[in-house]
Amino acid sequence: MGYLESYNASHKNRINRALHSLGIPAIVISLPLLFFHFWWGVGLFIGGWILQFLGHYFEGKPPAFFSDPLYLIVGPYWWLKKMLTRKKD
Repeated sequence: MGYLESYNASHKNRINRALHSLGIPAIVISLPLLFFHFWWGVGLFIGGWILQFLGHYFEGKPPAFFSDPLYLIVGPYWWLKKMLTRKKD
């Protein structure tokens, strides 16, 4: 099983998926903001991680990056792929 498939398999709970859909972009956006709007960046970074860990509480599984730090990159890719392949209503 590849990284994306494994990540997807450990994120099945709908609440976890919803919280990750908010938390992942918050974390990604926070990184450049740390250089230009420091406190906004800090707030988004911390808030995004809170959403992530709260999601894993509902999932009942630890975050994937605990087993392999590469999942810190897989998460944003999962989110981007999810956003690009959403079905249009």
